[in-house]
Amino acid sequence: MTQSEFEHIAQQLRSHVLKVALDFFGSQDDAEDVAQDAMVQLWRYCEQIDSGRNISGLAVRVAKNCCVNLYRKRQAARQRSYTDIGPRVLRRPDTSDSPQELLEAEDTRRMMTEVVALLKPRERQLFEMRQTEGLSTEQISEQTGIPKASVTAMVSAARKKVLTELTRRMKQ
Repeated sequence: MTQSEFEHIAQQLRSHVLKVALDFFGSQDDAEDVAQDAMVQLWRYCEQIDSGRNISGLAVRVAKNCCVNLYRKRQAARQRSYTDIGPRVLRRPDTSDSPQELLEAEDTRRMMTEVVALLKPRERQLFEMRQTEGLSTEQISEQTGIPKASVTAMVSAARKKVLTELTRRMKQ
């Protein structure tokens, strides 16, 4: 397919792609992002596409793949943000820190202590073992007798609760 052929049907393809993305995410902004990404991918490879091929079907397939990629990227980002709760937040201030940094560190520690106290006792225990004591999942499992998969799930859920509550409090 030539670039001029592609340009001729691009608007029609974009409407198919946009519909797929809108159905997937339910958000116009996300659908626009996916449509843009899918159309760029189709444009890059338009000269390699056979003109007799069902180009609408190909566009839909590319759009679905773009949707899944965006979804996975966001899930990975959320997971990273949950795992960021830890020594960085809980560290003791250094005497070389400025007064502003010392106040912020103390505020953060106080808020973190309050938020962790809201967790259920078992969640709090596992969260502290992992985040404060730095124990591995295997070590926590051995010490508590809880299966490793359950430890991982419970610590992840606790991190999510802590992050959600910290975010809520920081917005106030």
